[in-house]
Amino acid sequence: MNHVKKNSLLIVDDDTLNIMMLSQILQGEYDIRASSKGATAVKIAEKFLPDLIILDIMMPEMDGYQVFAALKNLDKTAHIPVIFITGLDNRQDEKKGLELGAVDYISKPFDDMVVRLRVNNQIHIINQMRTIERLSLTDQLTGIPNRRSFDSRLLVEWGRTVREDIPLSILMLDVDHFKNYNDTYGHNVGDQALCLVARVLVHSLKRVTDFAARWGGEEFVAVLPNTDSGGGLIVAEHIREAIEASELSLSDGRTAKLTISIGVNTYGPASSCSMDEFFSRADKALYKAKNSGRNRVCIYE
Repeated sequence: MNHVKKNSLLIVDDDTLNIMMLSQILQGEYDIRASSKGATAVKIAEKFLPDLIILDIMMPEMDGYQVFAALKNLDKTAHIPVIFITGLDNRQDEKKGLELGAVDYISKPFDDMVVRLRVNNQIHIINQMRTIERLSLTDQLTGIPNRRSFDSRLLVEWGRTVREDIPLSILMLDVDHFKNYNDTYGHNVGDQALCLVARVLVHSLKRVTDFAARWGGEEFVAVLPNTDSGGGLIVAEHIREAIEASELSLSDGRTAKLTISIGVNTYGPASSCSMDEFFSRADKALYKAKNSGRNRVCIYE
């Protein structure tokens, strides 16, 4: 049985009765945490990263505005949306809260339906934004990360490699004679072939730090942190062999084979090149593999 993970809320109010009432109204739909102190609430938010915070304005020691400011000053919590709890007729609190960047407000005394609607609306927006973000970083055909996602990851790994003076290997992969493959079997089978390459590529990378993506068309790319040239070649050859050993079942009962060419480049402690050059050299190694007869691995020398 699949258990869908609930969205999480943090309720912050110095009045425990208010916390109990809000928890009762929202129970069952959300994973709820609560705090009666502002400073503690900031720590809870930083640790658990709730999807949404419901925050009372009028609190002793640290009021809602101060809690809000503290959350905005922390990188981890700065983007968590906040709904303020305000007094029934205090329009000034509502106005100030919205000006500061709160997404909505809930007035006391609580109306069950209004509380549910306002919280549900914000959670719906949050979930929609996450879906859009996830899709924008995922290749729709193969389901693996796309070029945009890879660019972000490479930037992170490049910074770590230069900072810690450790090796970094990159693989550029290209399906051999893919145009002929499409012309022979049709674009539907061509799409299946790209999905096969993506699956083999991802399954061939054994470490959680390794990262693969579809670069575009029939090209794929992988980055292997803390991997020297020898390790890069071993991984590349394993991928090449796995693709060569795979086959696609066609609708008429026949099977289709495909091969890939791979270019490898490694940045090591003695290297001196920019990130763009690092990538470009892998592309040159791929070009060499193509020109040398395809279905092979070449390393940039």
